[in-house]
Amino acid sequence: MDYIAHTKEEQQKMLSAIGLDQLDDLYADVPEGARLSGSLRLPEGVSEFEALEKIQELADQNKVYKTIFRGAGAYRHLIPSAVRNIASISGFVTAYTPYQAELSQGILMGMFEYQSMIAELTGMHTANASVYDGAEAAAEAMIMCLDAMHHKVLVSAGINPEVRMVLDTYAHSQNAEIIEIPLNDGRTDIEALKNMIDANTACVYTEQPNFRGLYEDVSAIAETAHASRVKVITGVNPTALALWKTPGECGSDIAVGEGQSLGLDLGCGGPYCGFMACTKELMRKLPGRIVGQTQDRHGNRCYVLTLQAREQHIRREKASSSICSNQALCAFRNTVYMAALGKEGFKEMAENCATLAHYAEKEITSVPGFTRADSGEFFMEFVIRTSVPVEKINKALDAEGILGPLELSEHEMLVCATEANSIQEIDHLVKVLKEVGA
Repeated sequence: MDYIAHTKEEQQKMLSAIGLDQLDDLYADVPEGARLSGSLRLPEGVSEFEALEKIQELADQNKVYKTIFRGAGAYRHLIPSAVRNIASISGFVTAYTPYQAELSQGILMGMFEYQSMIAELTGMHTANASVYDGAEAAAEAMIMCLDAMHHKVLVSAGINPEVRMVLDTYAHSQNAEIIEIPLNDGRTDIEALKNMIDANTACVYTEQPNFRGLYEDVSAIAETAHASRVKVITGVNPTALALWKTPGECGSDIAVGEGQSLGLDLGCGGPYCGFMACTKELMRKLPGRIVGQTQDRHGNRCYVLTLQAREQHIRREKASSSICSNQALCAFRNTVYMAALGKEGFKEMAENCATLAHYAEKEITSVPGFTRADSGEFFMEFVIRTSVPVEKINKALDAEGILGPLELSEHEMLVCATEANSIQEIDHLVKVLKEVGA
């Protein structure tokens, strides 16, 4: 009782200090209809074991597929056990977004290595210490290119539709205009792009590979855009970069993407991690944290947050973004994953993805009624046109414990195969397709 009285006394002192008489006065501006009347309708408390039992009942309603042929931005890859074990060390988990950053030298070193790996992977000069996810990274990159004179953003029709939704949301708040570049045989129409660029164009955004799994001619896109001094943003699947030209080699100004495929489980939708890298000229516009390497007064190597004058906690009124808490723990796991595979292992994994995907494409298109929708080169995803409704196909696959391709339309589906798929799984998929087609 003494504690409660003491609390009420302190509460009254605080209210008096701001000129109020009672706690309800704090909510005077909230409309009466929006206020809670009565107590919260919460059930009685239960024991720890009863709570766990209830959670298990809910978890059992999930269907976990052992075989997956769906990608579309979230990919199943084989993750070495070392990645989970190292990233679970409590020192890394608790310091994932340190507010006295320089005290957490271990996580800062991990972030510095992450930035170095992302910069090398994308062929860019610098990278930040991650953002929330790949779609947000694309939107933040768009903001980096906007100014008072340049408010028009050209976006390929071949990008992930979920990324497009986020771009639209950010563009609304920035008074930016997004215009879609049409496709030609599944890829960005460069001739159309040439005619769409004008004096108000800020940037061009495409993805590599695009949502239909096809490789874009990013070099030609960059050449076309740069001829009119327009910035180029490329959203990339990092796995594909082991086999293909980097955005930097193609002339992109900013490279963004989703880090889920770099050692993060599918996890029912998250958490994920977005990466951003750019040229030296745009470095000071890069949002989020950037970790730099320096020396302390004794000459020892150490790590610090750098270029913070562009951030919201230093110059709030001039900040272009508000990355208050990034995905540093997920980014650190990306780092451990890339280190565990190494350059050769990473390349071998990507080659396996491409090999299995091309085997799947060959076998599927050998089934009557199943053909490629596009003719271009692809990485590990491709669109199949089928005479059988995709919904019917996926129901048949679901009955076999297989998460089938993504339905793009009634008769088009996006198929994905990674190194986590086996030849036997692909053959099983083809067998079901034959049965459904018959």
